[in-house]
Amino acid sequence: MRSAEHPIPRIGFGYDVHQLVTGRPLVLGGVAIAHTHGLDGHSDADVLIHAIMDALLGAAALGDIGKHFPNTDPQYRGISSVRLLAHVGELLASRGYALVNIDATLILEAPKILPHVPQMQANIGAALGVDPDRISIKATTGEAMGFVGRREGAAAHAVAAILQLP
Repeated sequence: MRSAEHPIPRIGFGYDVHQLVTGRPLVLGGVAIAHTHGLDGHSDADVLIHAIMDALLGAAALGDIGKHFPNTDPQYRGISSVRLLAHVGELLASRGYALVNIDATLILEAPKILPHVPQMQANIGAALGVDPDRISIKATTGEAMGFVGRREGAAAHAVAAILQLP
């Protein structure tokens, strides 16, 4: 039941995975990172932002990124995921939701992510119209196990908290 006086907290979880391939740029959190491989996908394949979008859409019960940005639609071929994230932010705002925070984890063997985290936070915060300090980004490896450990791909998990404003 929605309270007329108090915002309703909502939480969403997102997960995404993309294969690493040669001949594509590696874009994470809207940052192009020098690396031998990039992520394969219809858009720029930014696995971090894709997980964040799914977390936000899930928190608002609005489906997933495949529903909003199908990989069969040529208008999304090669598009910046930051642009898609901004659209998700506008969609949530139009329905009366406000972002509380995002906590995301990248899972990949290489390259090191820590030097790029402040710019990722700035990009994501700008796309959503919030302070970057509301965006937590961490990274871990696969400890040489599984598809991540074999350097075949990268994955990301994200949790987003939003408020449904009265």
